[in-house]
Amino acid sequence: MKVNLDEKFGLFSDVYAPKLVAGLNDYDIKLVKIKGEFVWHTHDETDELFLVLDGKLTIQLRDGDVELGPREMYVVPRGVEHCPIADEVASVLLIEPRGTVNTGGAGGDLTKAPEAI
Repeated sequence: MKVNLDEKFGLFSDVYAPKLVAGLNDYDIKLVKIKGEFVWHTHDETDELFLVLDGKLTIQLRDGDVELGPREMYVVPRGVEHCPIADEVASVLLIEPRGTVNTGGAGGDLTKAPEAI
């Protein structure tokens, strides 16, 4: 299945609302727009891959921040508390095991199940 990421990103403007664009074995390929600060959280059972396609993203970690620009990626290891933040809208591709909750165990208003687009 061919997916044009620019077209998919053009279909939505909401932030911190993951969109499901594909599956790979037991993994979801998600697109998300990030602006502002998310919530500090962990994923105890899985690593989380962030690939910035457009904009700038900071992944805050308790022991220092990771700054990412376009075409840069970072894998947050399982169990590591983190909090994404972006001053301007950043377009990001996420790869996570199917069923991974975006806010980990933190819950709250920003918890959203991915919507297929």
